[in-house]
Amino acid sequence: MKFNIYIVLFFFGASFLGFSQSRSVKKADKLFAQKAYVEAAAIYQRSKPSQHVLQNLGDSYYYNGEMQNATLAYGNLFATYKDSLKQESYFRYAQALKAIDDYKKADELMSGFLKHAVDTDKFRKNLNNIVPFNYEVKPMTRNASNGDFGLSYFGDKVVFASVRNDKNPIYAWNNKPYLDLYQGTVSKDGILENILPFADEINTEKHESSATFNKEGNFMYFSRTSDKRVMVGEELVATVQLYQAEFKDSIWTNIVPLPFSSDQYSTMHPALSKDEKRLYFSSDMPGTLGSFDIFYVDIADDGSYGTPVNLGSTVNTPQRDQFPYVTPSGILYFASDGHQGLGGLDLFMTRTYDDVYVKPINLGETINSGMDDFSYIVDEDNNTGYLASNRKGSDNLYSFVRKENPRKFTVEGDVRDKNTKELLPGAIVSLYDENEVLIGQLVVSETGDYTFNSEPNKRYRIEAERDFYISKTEYIETLDDGRIRFNIELEIESYDDAEDIIITKGDGLVYIQLENIYFDLNKSEIKADAARTLDVLVEIMKKYPRMEVELGAHTDSRASDAYNLRLSNDRAQAATEYLVANGINKKRLRSIGYGERVQLIKCGRDCTEEEHSINRRVEFIITK
Repeated sequence: MKFNIYIVLFFFGASFLGFSQSRSVKKADKLFAQKAYVEAAAIYQRSKPSQHVLQNLGDSYYYNGEMQNATLAYGNLFATYKDSLKQESYFRYAQALKAIDDYKKADELMSGFLKHAVDTDKFRKNLNNIVPFNYEVKPMTRNASNGDFGLSYFGDKVVFASVRNDKNPIYAWNNKPYLDLYQGTVSKDGILENILPFADEINTEKHESSATFNKEGNFMYFSRTSDKRVMVGEELVATVQLYQAEFKDSIWTNIVPLPFSSDQYSTMHPALSKDEKRLYFSSDMPGTLGSFDIFYVDIADDGSYGTPVNLGSTVNTPQRDQFPYVTPSGILYFASDGHQGLGGLDLFMTRTYDDVYVKPINLGETINSGMDDFSYIVDEDNNTGYLASNRKGSDNLYSFVRKENPRKFTVEGDVRDKNTKELLPGAIVSLYDENEVLIGQLVVSETGDYTFNSEPNKRYRIEAERDFYISKTEYIETLDDGRIRFNIELEIESYDDAEDIIITKGDGLVYIQLENIYFDLNKSEIKADAARTLDVLVEIMKKYPRMEVELGAHTDSRASDAYNLRLSNDRAQAATEYLVANGINKKRLRSIGYGERVQLIKCGRDCTEEEHSINRRVEFIITK
């Protein structure tokens, strides 16, 4: 009998091994779908390196910040299957390469992903000239594997999230305990001390993290995972939800999820404005630009919440935009891997002028690393603060002291509207040297002034731009002492002054008034007359290369809401594809199908034929 078994193994060993491999991969796939990435990676590592196996192996390492291993898996994947990979694979491989300081190869991949040249070394050097602060950063604990992050101020204490509680269930994603909240104090030299678990009524066997508190310390917001998994798309997911709690009679009570949290999407990373009337958070709810975006919601005097508002495409990107923090002076700090950075999540800052966010500034290489850097908070009066980073392998807390970037020679001036002569706070002014290297960039303050570092006896190009304005460039030469006052006047008639077909309506939005685009019944193909209308838009957008436009398609109300929403999305996308095919960069366009939900004539389903025809339309709104 033993002889017969050996014969079978001799003749059928290869197929037997293949069957075993297939079973292993299926097991790994199941673990991967359950987001048990550590166990999945271990099985994929032992499996035959097919495209599917290498992709999931690289992603498993990537999702857990094991970037050295991720680059090995992605490297093998790209070596064999490069031409059949999705664009997202280019992004992840590039980010993994940045994490191990291989910027040259990362830039090649990111250039292919973004469809324009990326030079990280040049970007880093430019940042050194334009960042407002330099940072001195040091770890707050001696143990770099505590898994600490999300620190917030809590009176004379701090509160943060950690995987320190080894009695908690194990999270399959990273094989570490579920997160709990902890409190502690910080010594004068920035070390965490007197660490204790936060309140038992807040910590559960689920994840709790990212707490923020009102000034009195008797009201808090925090993140907690849902207690059930639901199907979202094709994935079984336990979403993260925002909770609130009140401190009464020495305990935290009235612990309830916020009304805009959901089992269908995540809401997390709460941050309060100075007046505590606005709550910022990150979410992948419908209406995001891709992954997680930053939103805010207004808080009424009675404690009720308004409708979440997306901060828009100046702040948010198709990638991750998370961990907002708003200072008392109104500066928004956040983490993103969608804006140009040094690798992983980088820290950025921005603020609003006339309720419009300006282009975010990367905080630079004195605080950002090639890994994830996030959860930034700062005491503006003392220029001290905290962040989290996995630059040493695991999430850990860091303290910092920041100092102003020193300046010597300056170019300074103000920015005004050409027609009204009014100052234009919020304009972006950039300074280039004679070799067209960006050496300074800033957002003009409320006083309309800008100031740049410069050198004596140099020729510079200075450029000013602002949303809904035409940019202006001038050339200047500095004096012997390197100081010059140069008032640059933006040539902006705003778009609606420069073009008859562009108007600002009563809702404050800037529209491009074109002939309506007509589609055949239940169709989304672009007809000849629609193409002629879109050609006008192509000309306008080529004339103003910084202009960005939203294409909003609307239907009448004669079909079902779901059908109309799908049809309008198809029509908006068809118009977008026509513009892209005619030379407009897709990054400048956003297509949205509104279905029947936004009627010009609010006649419900009792519309006349003429009213139906008015409600059927495609609107073109300038967003930048």
